Amino acid sequence: MRIDLHTHSDVSDGTDAPADLVAHAAAAGLDVIALCDHDTFDGLPEAQDAGRRLGIEVVPGLEMSTLEGRTSVHLLAYGCRTDDPALLAELARIREGRRRRMPEMLTKLAVLGYPITAQEIAAQAGDATSWGRPHVADALVARGYFVNRDEVFATLLADDGPAYVDRYATPLPDALALVTAAGGVPVLAHPWGRTSRRVLPPARLAELARLGLAGLEAHHTDHDAATEAELTHLAAALGLLVTGGSDHHGVGKTHNPLGVRTTAPEQYEQLRLRLASARAATGA
Repeated sequence: MRIDLHTHSDVSDGTDAPADLVAHAAAAGLDVIALCDHDTFDGLPEAQDAGRRLGIEVVPGLEMSTLEGRTSVHLLAYGCRTDDPALLAELARIREGRRRRMPEMLTKLAVLGYPITAQEIAAQAGDATSWGRPHVADALVARGYFVNRDEVFATLLADDGPAYVDRYATPLPDALALVTAAGGVPVLAHPWGRTSRRVLPPARLAELARLGLAGLEAHHTDHDAATEAELTHLAAALGLLVTGGSDHHGVGKTHNPLGVRTTAPEQYEQLRLRLASARAATGA
């Protein structure tokens, strides 16, 4: 069984429609995928319908924007009630923060010599519920300023880039509480990749486990083999799940093909057991 628990559709910043994503997963030989769009559940009905047609299990997921101190940390949430009022309200607040920063980002880009318009970003976002920097990157690529998203982020839009603009995200402990209350199972996405390792040392991960954290996405392309091994060992010591996923974004991340990282079947079975327990505890 091949299980990829971290994928994205064009409802956030992927480039595949949810049904197309599931079809591509089937073609890639996957048996299970989790759709984890940024800060929205809106792609799940289409993806799950496609999964039933194609014989692919689609796990309902979410990648929630959170903050640990002032550092961006992403939280994967599996199996949440998609009608939970408190969680939905918080996700709406996060998405509004994504949109509200766009004018300031456009001003910075113009000063740096890369003028684009809000209409160009909207054209790239299409019907996406959740806007993000990748849509800005796509507009810059469409203008001919850069070759691909990776080049845009390396030059302008990384967290420390000259065109970056901060936005609202949920404090990580609050996000854990919201996900748990909604009957979900929270797992830290790529916890020691990018800039997050310095704010998530082992002692802090132990504290977060006591606050409800259920797992670590150890198997991710942002981690080298030594980091994956270290996180796997730490997760075992803390009683946490170990998951893996491609973080597939279609052509938005060409180095993240479906199934490039996967979750072990025994870990997936543990996730399913935790989901059943979480649902029972919250009456889901």
